Parts: sequence; C-alpha cells; structure tokens
Amino acid sequence: MQVTGLVDRERGRGIASGRIVLAGFSQGGAIALHVALRYAETLCGVIALSTYLAGGAALEAELNLANGRIPIFQAHGADDPLIPMERGEETRDRLLALGHPVVWKAYPMQHEVCLEEIADLGVWLRGRLAG
Repeated sequence: MQVTGLVDRERGRGIASGRIVLAGFSQGGAIALHVALRYAETLCGVIALSTYLAGGAALEAELNLANGRIPIFQAHGADDPLIPMERGEETRDRLLALGHPVVWKAYPMQHEVCLEEIADLGVWLRGRLAG
C-alpha cells in the first residue's frame, strides 16, 4: 500500500515510527485508520476526520498488536450528509471496544473542517508530540 511505503520512507530517513501520525479526511481517514491499525511498528497516533472504519469483520484478525492501543483523534460534523455522524459514532464505538483511546469531537457542520476542530486537533497533536 502506498501509505505504508510513505511511512517506511520516513522511517528510513530517521523518523522514529513513534513520532509519525497518520491523518485523513473522509476516505483519507478510512485509509489512515486501515493502515495504522495494521502497521507493524508502533505509531504516534491517528487523526480521523469525518470518516468511517473500513474492513468489516476481518479487522480484528488483521490488527497488529504494535498499534493495539494507538491514540486516535476522531471528529465529525453533526450535519454531515455524505458520511452521517451515526457512522462516525459506530466507528468510535468499535475503536473503543478494541481498546483504543479515542478523543471524539462533534461539531455543528457538514462534511467539512472548522476552526474549532483545527484548534482541538492542535491541542491533541501537541500532546502526542510533546515527548
């Protein structure tokens, strides 16, 4: 997968996997979650905006223990017409059931990003990279 190749390239450049955060919006968020949950080296975290968890029932069998407790920042628009918030909430609930620490935020918006979301994301990201 191309995203795995990008992470591997950064690791080859000397960036520790524990300092790498995967992020995505919409389908990009589904890809970020898909890759991070299966990646063989522990990553710093995942940012999943207005997205969903792909993979169906096979997910549990494909998970890599290296990222079994990867922190996740997940945000969604309450009025999202493309990916209803219920789908985001289902994703959140499944991630929590798998043991992931999820910071969940909902905003009064559609399928977009807002300034409040960026501010909350910045706080979470600074906390993850502070060490």
